[in-house]
Amino acid sequence: MEYNELGKTILGMNSAIRFVTVFDTKDEKILYSEHNPGTTNLLSKEESQESLQLAINAWKTRSKLASKIGKGKYVLAEYEKIKRITMPFDESHLLYITTDVGSNSLDLIDKIRKL
Repeated sequence: MEYNELGKTILGMNSAIRFVTVFDTKDEKILYSEHNPGTTNLLSKEESQESLQLAINAWKTRSKLASKIGKGKYVLAEYEKIKRITMPFDESHLLYITTDVGSNSLDLIDKIRKL
C-alpha cells in the first residue's frame, strides 16, 4: 500500500482520529503526516516533532528486547486531552496516531492491523 493512501485511509477511519504519521524506520523519515481537517493542534510543529522522535526512540528501545519478550504490537498512551497510539505497520514502518480521549482505541488498533 502506498503510504499517502495508508495515512489517508487511517485518518478517515474515525472522526476521533486527530493526527496520523507514517514513519520509515530504516530511512528515518516521515512518509505521511496530516491532521484531520478541523482539528486544533495542541502542540507546535516543533513540539509535535519532538513527541514523534520520543515515541520512535522508545519503540526502538523496546525492540531491542524483542528476542526475549516478543515483537511489540502497539503502545497506547492516554493523556488528559488525547490518546497516542504507536504501532508498527510492517517491518520498517511505524504508525504514530493521536485520537480524542473518548475514542475506542482498541477497536481502532484492530481495524488498522487488518489493513
